[in-house]
Amino acid sequence: MKKKLVSCLISFTLLSSLSTPLLAKAQENTEDIKGSLVIAGGGIGTSNHEIYEKFLSLAGGKEKAKVGVIPAASTTLQSSKKFKEDLVKYGANSDSIKILPVSNHDFSDTQKDESTWKNQVNDKKLSRTIKGLTAVWFVGGDQTKIVDSLRQNNGSDSEALKAIWDIYRKGAVIGGTSAGAAIMSDVMITGGDSLGALKDSLENKENKHVSKKQRSQKEYEPLSIQKGLGFFQHGIIDQHMDERARLGRLAVAAYTSERDKEKNFAYGVDEDTAMVVNNKDQKIEVVGRSGVAVLDMSKAELVSKQKARSGLENIKVSYLSPGDKINYHLKSFEFPKERVETKGFEYYSFNALPATGVFTPYGRLKAYLSYSLVDNESMKSAKSYVYDSKGSGYEIAFQKDNDTNGYWRYTDGQKDDYSIVNVKMDITPKTFKFQPDRKTSLTYKKPTFSSSESPAYDSIKGNLLIAGGALGSSNSSVYNKFINLAGGKQAKIGIVPAASTKFDSSNQFKSDLIKYGVKAENIEILPISNHDFKGTSENESTWKTNMNSDKLAQKVKGLTGIWFVGGDQTLITGSLRNENGSDSKVLQAIWHTYKNGAVLGGTSAGAAIMSNTMLAGGDSYGALSYGFTNTYDDMNQQEGGPAYLEKGLGFFQYGLVDQHFDNKARLGRLIATAYEKGNKNQLSYGIDEDTAMVVNNKEKQIEVVGRGGITLVDLAKVQANDKFPSDYKNILISYITPGDKVNLTTKEIVINPAKTSTRKNEYYSEKVGPNTGLFSPHGVLRKFLAYDLVDNAQSKEIKSYAFNQNKGFELTFRKSAESNGYWAYTDGQKDDYSIVKVALDIKPIDVDIR
Repeated sequence: MKKKLVSCLISFTLLSSLSTPLLAKAQENTEDIKGSLVIAGGGIGTSNHEIYEKFLSLAGGKEKAKVGVIPAASTTLQSSKKFKEDLVKYGANSDSIKILPVSNHDFSDTQKDESTWKNQVNDKKLSRTIKGLTAVWFVGGDQTKIVDSLRQNNGSDSEALKAIWDIYRKGAVIGGTSAGAAIMSDVMITGGDSLGALKDSLENKENKHVSKKQRSQKEYEPLSIQKGLGFFQHGIIDQHMDERARLGRLAVAAYTSERDKEKNFAYGVDEDTAMVVNNKDQKIEVVGRSGVAVLDMSKAELVSKQKARSGLENIKVSYLSPGDKINYHLKSFEFPKERVETKGFEYYSFNALPATGVFTPYGRLKAYLSYSLVDNESMKSAKSYVYDSKGSGYEIAFQKDNDTNGYWRYTDGQKDDYSIVNVKMDITPKTFKFQPDRKTSLTYKKPTFSSSESPAYDSIKGNLLIAGGALGSSNSSVYNKFINLAGGKQAKIGIVPAASTKFDSSNQFKSDLIKYGVKAENIEILPISNHDFKGTSENESTWKTNMNSDKLAQKVKGLTGIWFVGGDQTLITGSLRNENGSDSKVLQAIWHTYKNGAVLGGTSAGAAIMSNTMLAGGDSYGALSYGFTNTYDDMNQQEGGPAYLEKGLGFFQYGLVDQHFDNKARLGRLIATAYEKGNKNQLSYGIDEDTAMVVNNKEKQIEVVGRGGITLVDLAKVQANDKFPSDYKNILISYITPGDKVNLTTKEIVINPAKTSTRKNEYYSEKVGPNTGLFSPHGVLRKFLAYDLVDNAQSKEIKSYAFNQNKGFELTFRKSAESNGYWAYTDGQKDDYSIVKVALDIKPIDVDIR
C-alpha cells in the first residue's frame, strides 16, 4: 500500500458540556498520582506477551515485582491462579505474587468460606500487605462484587482500598481485565447492551431496575451504572468492546452520565488489548492485539425523531491500535511514524454494503470502518442497524467528516493494521419490517463455468497447507507445520510470487522461513509471473515464458515445498497455464513434486487456487442475489458483487475451498457455489485468516492449525426452491478449530478431546435478538453460533439478515438433531468453541425501513 507519512499529532476543538453528572467523583485529588494503570478489555491470551511484560515492567521489573491479585469479581479462584501462573511464566517470582483475601462471597472451587473475607478489608495486616506491593491486579467476573468487597456499607473506602490508593499514588501499577477494567472509572458500567441502552435511555419506556430473571426473558438489556473505584479520572471505561458491540451503550453512558464531556473522551477496550495509562505524562498507550474505541461526545446532541423516540447525533468515533497514544488532557492522538495516512490516498475503491449481520464483509466495527469507509475512496458514508425481533431499533450512520482520517501499516508480517480518527456517527430511530419476497426483481444468473477433474486421489503422497490469508509472522504453529511437512530445516522451498504486484510478500515469507530455521540458500523466489512487479528494474512480465522452461521445471522437481503468496489468484493460474488451458511444464513439475511427497502451501490467493473450481470474486450478498458473472474486475470483484469462478489448480480434490472466510463473511458465496458447482457428497471449506487447513492425502484427513478456524458446509440434505433462487433449507454448518480433525471421505468430525460438549450442559440461558450489524454482540459467524445458539439453553434458533436497500435474505440458524457445541479454555482463559451441524435456512425477503 502506497501512502504518504502522517503527521504525528491531531488536536481537537472542545465545546461546552451537554450533560450533568449522575455519580459523584470517587477521588478528587489525582494530580499527584505517580502510578500507572493497565486496563485490559478481557480475554487476555497467555501468549499476549505485550500486556504481561508491560504490566511487570511497570511493577518494577520481573525480579522486583510484588503483585497482589484480587479475586473478588470471580465465582472461583481459577482465574486468579491462572493469572499468577502466567506472571511466573513471564519471569515473575512466584513467592512475590499473592492472591489477596478480598471477596464478598464464597468461591465454588474451594473448601473454605471466602465470604468471611468481607470482614477483613479493614484488617491492618491486609493493609500492610498491600502497602508492600508494587502492583495490584483485578481479575474478571462481576464488577459490582469488586466494589462491594472494597467499599463499606456506607459507601466509604475500606482500609484495603485506601492502601491500594496509597501505593498507586506512590508509583504502583493497578491493572485489571474485563470486570477489573470496568471498575477503573468513576462511572462504572455494570450491565446492558447497545440496543438496550439506546431503547432505555432514548425512548424512556423501559424500567432500568429489572431483575436478572426479567433480563433473561428479554432480547436486550438496559444500561445500568454504579460508582466505580475511580483510579482513572478522565472518562468512562467499557470493556469487551468490539466482541460484545458495546459502542452504543458506551455512547449512551457517556452522554447521560459524564458531567464534563467537553473535557473527557470515553474509552472502549477490545478483548486481548489494554490501554496503559501514564498519569505523569497524561498519556494512554494501546498495547495488545486489537484496539481501543474512543468517543468524543463534546458535540453530541439528543434529537427527537419520532414520537417518544429520540436519536443521538454528532458523535465522533475514533479507533486506536497498538502503538498509538492518546493525550487525554489535550484530547489528541499520536501515531508511530511508520503509519501512513489514508485521506487522499485511499487504497480501496468499491461500493461497500451496509453492515446488516453475519454475512457482512468486515462485519466488526474496527474492520468495517477501516475497509468500507476510511480507506475506501468510493465511500463517503456507511450504515449499520440494530433492532429487536419486532423490528424496533435504530440506524447507525457513519460519515467521513473534514477531520476524518485513517492511518495504516503492516503488523506481524503482512497483516493490515488501521487506526481511525473522527468518523461522525449519528444514531436514528427506525422501524424494520421483513416479509417473504414473493416475486424478486433481482436477476440471478447461473454459472456457465465448467471445470474438468484433476488426477486421481490415491496417487498423491504430498500434503497441503492452505492458509486463509493475513498469516502473521508470529504464527509459529503454521510456519513450523509447513517446514516440518517440507522435510524440516533442511527443506528446499520455492516461493511463487505470481499473485502479487510486488515482491514484498515473497521477501517477507522468505524472511519468516529463515527466522524459523530454514537455511537461506535453500529458499528461492521462483521467476513465475505474467506481469511486471512494482519497484524493480527488471520487467517480470517476460517471465511468462518461464512457465514452459525445462530448466525451471527441473528445479521445481528438486523442491520439497512450494509456497504461493497472496494477491490475485487469477494471476497465479495465468502464470502457470498455457493460453489453451493446458498445464505448462512448470505446473506439471509442481504436480510431479506434489505426487511424490512435497508439501504445497499458500495463503489468500495462494489458497484459492488449491481447489478445482476456484472462487475468484464476489461476496455473499452478491452471490445469493445475482448469482454468477463471467467478467472479472480485479478489486471490485474481489470485494463484492456476483460470484466469479475460474478453473483452479486442483491440488485439493475433496471439495471447494474459500479464504478470508470469517473476516470477509463469505459463507453465502461458498454455499451458492457449492450448490451450483460442487459435489454435494463432499464438504466445502471456508478458512479463516491467520489459520491453515492441513491436508494429509495419505490419511484422507484435514486438521486445523493457527489462530482461527474452518467453516464446513454440508449440502447433502439441502432442499432448494428451483423456481426461486437462493431459497435453501437444511444446509448444515460446522466450525472447527485447532486440535479438531475431519475425515475427507466420510465427513466425520473429530473434536479436540480437551473440549467438553455443550449439549444439555449449556452455560448461557438467555433470549437473544437477531444479529443485525455492528451493534450486535458476537458479530462474526462462529461467535454468533457459539454464544447465542449452541451454548444457550433458551435458543432453538437464531436469525440474522443480509440486505441492501429493499431486498435481502433472512438467515435462520437452527439446532438440528445432530447439533452440538464443544468448549474449552485455550491460550489462557479465552473461550474456544467448535460447532457441529447447525442447520441453516436462507429465505429471500423484502425489506421496509421507516
